[in-house]
Amino acid sequence: MSLWPLLEASLVIQTHAFAAVAAFLLGLVQFAARKGTLPHRTLGVIWVLLMIVVTVSSIFIRPSMTPGLPITQWFGFIHIFTALTAFGIVGGVMWLLRGGPTLKRHKGPFIGIFAGGLIVAGVLSFLPGRIMHQVAFGG
Repeated sequence: MSLWPLLEASLVIQTHAFAAVAAFLLGLVQFAARKGTLPHRTLGVIWVLLMIVVTVSSIFIRPSMTPGLPITQWFGFIHIFTALTAFGIVGGVMWLLRGGPTLKRHKGPFIGIFAGGLIVAGVLSFLPGRIMHQVAFGG
């Protein structure tokens, strides 16, 4: 295992990877923490901001930096999680802003983001040919 492939990657990939790891770890803390407290709300805001960074940075990660690459080839299968995560963030925040009895509904979109946007997409980032595969397995 070596972080060199990640540290040699573009700034957008580094930002994406480090924000995703931070969001994953903070998400675990949020699941274990007592709900409704000031720390839960504060860490929740930080988690949402991290997920926004993960989502926006993922838009700029392309399979190739070839000049003139058509925009239709900028996005791969894994980018479907970009759209799903964006919708989940908006949905979860909307439930929070409504407050009252609907407040607890924010957990559905946020658990979905955690499972799909961090766990599933995270596992896919370790497929051969990806930087995280090089980090974990070399080559």
